[in-house]
Formats: sequence, C-alpha cells, structure tokens
Amino acid sequence: MRKNDISLVDIPLALVLLTRLPLPRLASRRFQRQAQAVWAFPLAGLATTLPACLAAYAALTLGLSAALAAGLLLMVQVLLTGAMHEDGLADCADGFWGGFAPARRLEIMKDSQIGSYGVLALVFAIGLRWQTLSLLLDLGQIWSPLALALLSRAMMPVLMVWLPNARQSGLSQSVGRPSRRAAGLGLGLAVALALPLLGFVSLALAVMLALVTLGLGLVARAKIGGQTGDVLGACQQISEIAGLLILVALLS
Repeated sequence: MRKNDISLVDIPLALVLLTRLPLPRLASRRFQRQAQAVWAFPLAGLATTLPACLAAYAALTLGLSAALAAGLLLMVQVLLTGAMHEDGLADCADGFWGGFAPARRLEIMKDSQIGSYGVLALVFAIGLRWQTLSLLLDLGQIWSPLALALLSRAMMPVLMVWLPNARQSGLSQSVGRPSRRAAGLGLGLAVALALPLLGFVSLALAVMLALVTLGLGLVARAKIGGQTGDVLGACQQISEIAGLLILVALLS
C-alpha cells in the first residue's frame, strides 16, 4: 500500500493520535501513515463526543438541568481526549502573547508550566463552551455537538496543509505534512456526517469555521512562522467555540 492511498487502517491511527480511548496497540509500521490518516480526524471527534452526548441525554432524562448536562458533556469530552486540545489552546495563548520573538514564543509553548494567558484562555474557552452547550441542550439540540466535533477536527488538517511546521520536533512535525487530498477528504467526510444532524446549516458552519481557521493561521504565521501541535489543538478549540456561538445565534 502506498502512503498516499486512503485506507480504513487510518481510522484506528487517528483515534490513537487524538483520543485516550482504550485501543489495541498498533504496529509501529502503521505510524508511517500518520500524515495521510488526517482524513479520519473527524471520526476521532465523533468517537469522543458521541459518548458525551449520550451522557448529557441520560442526565436530561433523569431530570437534571441543561447546565448540569452540558457540564457532564464537557467532562466526558475532556476525559476521552485527555484535554490535549485544551492544552494546545493554553500553550498558544501563553506563547503567542508571552514572548516577543518567534524562538522565545516556541520555547514558552513547549514549557509544561501554564501562565496567566493560558489560564485565562482556558477559563474563557470552558465558560463559553459550557454556556453555549447549555443553551443548545435547552433548545433540544442534544446531538448538534457531534456536528461541531466533526467540523472542528476537519479544520486541523487544512491548517497542516497550509502552514509549514514551525519547529523541527513535536507532534505536528512527527505526523508530517498531509496531502491536499487527505485534508479535503476529511473536510468532505465531516460535512457529510454533519448534514443529517444540522441540515444545510452544516455547509454554512463549514465555511465560517474555515474563515476562523484562516484567521488563526495568519496569527500563527505572524507569531511563530507556522503551525505546531499546540496550534492544531487551539484550532480545534477555537473552531468549536465559534461554531457553538454561531449555532446558538442561528437557532435562537
């Protein structure tokens, strides 16, 4: 099998890369396909958010409030992803605004300690997600977070194709630069799976999230000269929050 071929074996690889789900150990040769496995990134969002939506549904069925159900949804998502996207958002906030030169910003982003910018980014991000999810659940939109999980993770490969790696090490560099075909397939898959959940609103959301990704990419290029695994995590978080805000505005 050629590296550029699309294969179903990419699905477990994407799950290993983006989730903390209990999965069988993959053979080392599988990891040579990391760059092409990005088309399956939306499926990782589906795998971590479907259990979260089911937990929220159970909470609402038991009579708990939409706010509590949304909190439970968030908690399950964070547990199943290992908070890797939230960590990326915090690192980007610290690095982008905590340093005055690209090298220093990258150094800060690699530091495991979290600073004021990172803390504030997490507070705002969790707060916005919790509040918007509460509103969506109150409107009966129990499964709409699935669509946003799909679409937000489809934006990550787009950023990987567009921007070079900002450093010669780290998760994004080890994965490699995917082909346009793989990124395009991931985006098409995300939209196709989101359509039954949100209808043609999914198309509008995909366009808006692409614009959000463009904005983040421009900032990342100006700040550090490219993208890293942290930037990809921030891309997922910012895209999801933007999608939640847009969806609440449309449905309200």
